[in-house]
Amino acid sequence: MQKTFLIFSLLCAAGLPLNAQSKTDKGKTASGKTAAAATGTAGKTNLRFRTSWGVFLSDTLPRPEVLKLLDSALVVRDQQNHTFPVISFDFTYEKKEAYVNDTTGQPGVYSDFTGDSFKADKLPTLWSTRLKEVLQRNEVLYFDNIIIKYTGDKYYRVPELKIVVR
Repeated sequence: MQKTFLIFSLLCAAGLPLNAQSKTDKGKTASGKTAAAATGTAGKTNLRFRTSWGVFLSDTLPRPEVLKLLDSALVVRDQQNHTFPVISFDFTYEKKEAYVNDTTGQPGVYSDFTGDSFKADKLPTLWSTRLKEVLQRNEVLYFDNIIIKYTGDKYYRVPELKIVVR
């Protein structure tokens, strides 16, 4: 008896998420339209931003091209191609180095992450000059948590960039 009750309870619990995701007509008004359509927000489009560094989106770039970009600013555009000022961003540099495992004697590669947050639209001179000296193939540059100032007092977080050096 207890085994049957336990199996029945598990089957009911497994079916709850399926029922929760089913479509319902809770958002309908008396006229049959959804609540969003009744308030007039149905005609608005979602904002879509794309972030680029110079003219490049997230991509794998040759080392000489990345060295040229180190002094460039981040550029954020919307779907109408309007640009918006970057207020701040987080930058992370992934440096890869080879090593020999002391225990097994096998070679390996480890990653060392260095980064900081910046309140500007491009890397400071200190960072860009240092990266020009040490940047190597197969290393990665991450631009995360990019914040832009939209019209008025609105601030948005936009898509991040990942640049792989080849």
